Amino acid sequence: MSRFDFTPTLLDGVTLAQRKPIADERGFFSRFYCVEEFISAGVNKPIAQINHTLTCKKGAVRGMHYQKPPHTETKVVSCLKGEIFDVAVDIRKNSPTFLHWHGEIITASNRRSLVIPEGFAHGFQALTDDCEIIYCVTAAYSAENEYIINAIDPTIAVSWPLQITERSVRDSEQPDIDSTFTGLSLPVPSTT
Repeated sequence: MSRFDFTPTLLDGVTLAQRKPIADERGFFSRFYCVEEFISAGVNKPIAQINHTLTCKKGAVRGMHYQKPPHTETKVVSCLKGEIFDVAVDIRKNSPTFLHWHGEIITASNRRSLVIPEGFAHGFQALTDDCEIIYCVTAAYSAENEYIINAIDPTIAVSWPLQITERSVRDSEQPDIDSTFTGLSLPVPSTT
């Protein structure tokens, strides 16, 4: 029996995973990740790290972060407490959706996860106070290979649902994308 429903988004490779809990009078059982099932969502490398974040203030934005090859990573993002607006930006050089973004509301109660493949920048906005998220990633963090796109870059123009209340200094100091930004040279799956 499958514990997930997978729904593709308009950005090739970005997939919404809906967990299907088993419930009774005691509560419920829910699976966050299953290697056998997530292969169908494009997660074909083993999980290398599981990260857990707390964002205290509603409206705060984290991101948009990515790692360059050979440290590119797939992320499976889930919310443990509160609500977030989770965003993926396509930065694959030859993609027809290069610099397009997709966002999903991920909450503790809707039991959704966003699968963000290699070649995408990732960030999120806390829609409630004290948001906790957990994300599984397929590559260990590499500080020298981490890069950031400004979350309010007008070239990407993410429609954040709330006024941004805070960002880290490092995230907010990133310059806007210019004509020298060519993205990541990664294979783009054929849609034919």
